Amino acid sequence: MTLTAIGKEFGKSDAAIALSLMLTLLFRPVGAFIFGLLADRYGRKLPLMIDLVFYSVVEVLTGLAPSYATFLVLRALFGIGMGAEWGVGASLVMEKVPPRYRGVVSGLLQQGYALGYLLAALCYLFVFPHWGWRPLFFIGGLPALLALYVRARVKESEVWRETRHESWSGLGRAIVGIGSCFCTSPS
Repeated sequence: MTLTAIGKEFGKSDAAIALSLMLTLLFRPVGAFIFGLLADRYGRKLPLMIDLVFYSVVEVLTGLAPSYATFLVLRALFGIGMGAEWGVGASLVMEKVPPRYRGVVSGLLQQGYALGYLLAALCYLFVFPHWGWRPLFFIGGLPALLALYVRARVKESEVWRETRHESWSGLGRAIVGIGSCFCTSPS
């Protein structure tokens, strides 16, 4: 929605600003991997809280980006946070939901994208015409407040408590063990 306005400010084309979208998507697996390891080692709750604050701060900083290069770096970092939030948050939710509700809850989680786009469109409608593109990124800092809710109200997953690894080497062996399951063929 804001590619042209951002491009105009940085003297770049829509295509050049769209590169930021690609970087965000490319770095999501990096966040999912890093924070997935942290969530398997330390629990779901702490990495989720750290990530909520991380990607919210990066989002606010994006609204303050002084240059195109800074903007691109921040969008890549946001991708890390976005990938982390989805993986860790979905794991926590699915481990806490009774099995009979997992299909419905999984669908609701997936609908979060549609709701997010709707909220972004509403913010664009009411904020952009008056204040431009930067405040839209400031609004993106609000999810950091969810970290307070997670800290106060969310209990650690029992599934994680039962399967936790006491060391990084134990976690590494578990990951290698899972990988070998996919590499062996039935005889």
